Amino acid sequence: MKPSIFALCLVFASSGLLAQNPGWQPSPGHTQVPLWPGTPPDAQFGPPANTETAQSGDIGNVSRPTMTLYPPKGNNTGAAVVVFPGGGYQILAIDLEGVEVCDWLTSKGIACVLLKYRVPYSGPHWDERCKCHMNPKAPMALQDAQRTVGLVRFHAAEYHIDPHKIGVLGFSAGGHLSAAISTHFDKRLYPPVDAADKESCRPDFAVALYPGHLWIDDKKFELNPDVPVTRRTPPTFLLQAENDPVDNINHSLVYYIALKNAGVPVEMHLYAQGGHAFGLRPTRFPITRWPRLVETWLRTIGTIPE
Repeated sequence: MKPSIFALCLVFASSGLLAQNPGWQPSPGHTQVPLWPGTPPDAQFGPPANTETAQSGDIGNVSRPTMTLYPPKGNNTGAAVVVFPGGGYQILAIDLEGVEVCDWLTSKGIACVLLKYRVPYSGPHWDERCKCHMNPKAPMALQDAQRTVGLVRFHAAEYHIDPHKIGVLGFSAGGHLSAAISTHFDKRLYPPVDAADKESCRPDFAVALYPGHLWIDDKKFELNPDVPVTRRTPPTFLLQAENDPVDNINHSLVYYIALKNAGVPVEMHLYAQGGHAFGLRPTRFPITRWPRLVETWLRTIGTIPE
């Protein structure tokens, strides 16, 4: 029998995990659930415990990753999206690229699972000390993403979710994380801890918005080899502005070409202007109307009804 989320919370609370620095907290009526029943894998490479910070809509020093379920409002489509906020694998833009996204998705009858994954240095990142791109000592963010998709699928019946309609959506570094889990799902990057880790962690679809870390060589137009696209990579939606000052548009272009070459259904939208890190907040640029494009695409691939 699968344990309920309430029971899981009691277990984690009794272990003392919930007595730590609370850090970021969701709005009333929503509960963070720790991903790991104990110390997360490779915790020694993450920030010290009990040092999480939450300020101005951003989170830092996440050592205890959690997921927060936002049930759909109104008609339940059965679909679910795990949301990966961006922040360069240094922080998490939890409001702009997390909570606000869940408010949009749930209003469309789509369950939202907001992942608070470990940062900093949990994925590829720009290191100011050497002025170069660095890979993490352990892929902690991807471990957290794999664990979350498996947990959501394991609890699909309890959450009133179709286990075949679980996707991911991420911004910037979170867009890279969407691509990473789309290409790393055959094998868990950590020792299995319970029955949830026996479930597939392959997303059924993926959305990457102004992604980074996919094009890593300024001299070559090639995809990051750490993102090994195959025909089993899920259908993907890409969006980026050509004047993005943080992540060059080539990040989306090289990924799009790799997906097309592998025969993966992919839709890409490029805009001349819009910059970076706009989330869902409307501006004068047409790119900020992207949620309608995603909704249409989800209907096109049969994830939500017409």
